Amino acid sequence: MSFGDEHGHGSDPGRTTDGGFGGMGQTRTRLPDGGGGDGYGGGRRPQRSSRSLVAVVGVVVLLIAAIAFANRGGGDDDTSGAGGGDRASGSEPTSASGVKPVTGKNGGIPSGFAKDEQGAESAAANYAVALGSVGMFTADSRQEIVRATHDPAAVDALLAQLDEAYSPAFLKNVGLNDDGSAPSGQTFVSRTMPVGTKVTEMNGDTATAEVWCTGLVGLAGEGSTKPVTATWFTITEKLKWVGDDWKIVSSTQSEGPTPVNGDNRASSADEIAKAVEGYGGFTYAR
Repeated sequence: MSFGDEHGHGSDPGRTTDGGFGGMGQTRTRLPDGGGGDGYGGGRRPQRSSRSLVAVVGVVVLLIAAIAFANRGGGDDDTSGAGGGDRASGSEPTSASGVKPVTGKNGGIPSGFAKDEQGAESAAANYAVALGSVGMFTADSRQEIVRATHDPAAVDALLAQLDEAYSPAFLKNVGLNDDGSAPSGQTFVSRTMPVGTKVTEMNGDTATAEVWCTGLVGLAGEGSTKPVTATWFTITEKLKWVGDDWKIVSSTQSEGPTPVNGDNRASSADEIAKAVEGYGGFTYAR
């Protein structure tokens, strides 16, 4: 995602919160300040200012940053070491190659990934989708998602941290009701779509996988002051083989890589709402 001046060097008075990610360094994250207009309508999308980037960053980052905050301080997060080994013959980095997606489900989230590089990549991609979903904004579904994707040894402490992060004050700042539901007449959008994955380290029962993502976040509806916006970011997941499947031990997030914006016409609020309601998500595997 494009952070603009969100690393503490800008002059924007918006509120910031530190998302320190172990050995990954620090990412300064702005929480939404509630300003802005509708942002929808015809014509070309205007160039986004640093203030509009605040609204883009604020909603999506916190859900991963809160996870990283709960897990920070443990282990060595240097993932620049050895790669995860040779890929299957004929596999290309940009191709959707490899075995078919898994058929198992754990609370609606794919499960039963192979204990190899491809399985770790597929697990990381699917878990990124779940952790970037609307379900993270309500208490019951958040608990289901976290328990389905994380090492059981880390779940209880992590949930306590996340319950504090998704406070009524934060939900209000996002534009949601206290229980995480969208206001009447509006549709809340929070989707993460993996663009690519790679394993940067693999050693027996542990693996580190990076997932390059684009995301959609915001409120679709007439009069929305937090319109649905696209963003780009990379999630790094430390995985552990637990109970015959990969589970997350800790997660970190960094901005980008972010492509240059195209000249696509911004859709109306109604078009966005209908698209979100009409198009489902995917199960990811290489």
